[in-house]
Amino acid sequence: MGLIKKVIVGIVLNGLALYALTYVLEEVVYTGGIKFFIIGGLVLGILNLIVKPLFKIIAFPLIFLTGGLFLIVINAVILAFLSYFLGVIEFRDVTLTFPNIGSYVIGGLVFGVVNWLAHLIIKNK
Repeated sequence: MGLIKKVIVGIVLNGLALYALTYVLEEVVYTGGIKFFIIGGLVLGILNLIVKPLFKIIAFPLIFLTGGLFLIVINAVILAFLSYFLGVIEFRDVTLTFPNIGSYVIGGLVFGVVNWLAHLIIKNK
């Protein structure tokens, strides 16, 4: 698969994972419609490319001790960064709001499962 195709597929998969997240967790509020999913998918792709591997390296002992459950916490932190960056960058009418820390953790779980399933389907094609 070409580089451009991988980037586009990654943005689409991250956007679909965000859609599933907002569908499952009704208390998570977003604005911006389809623009939110495109920009959110792009920002999540960048965060997953740069920040997430660093967190995995730093937190490897915790990931190992918890049998991988600490990855949910890493996904929650990535979602917190996404929410923060969307507020800082100030895209017009694009926001993501989580009401509490528990929503971040549940969101990290949902996001991880949806991303895992999506990548499993893509790899098997």
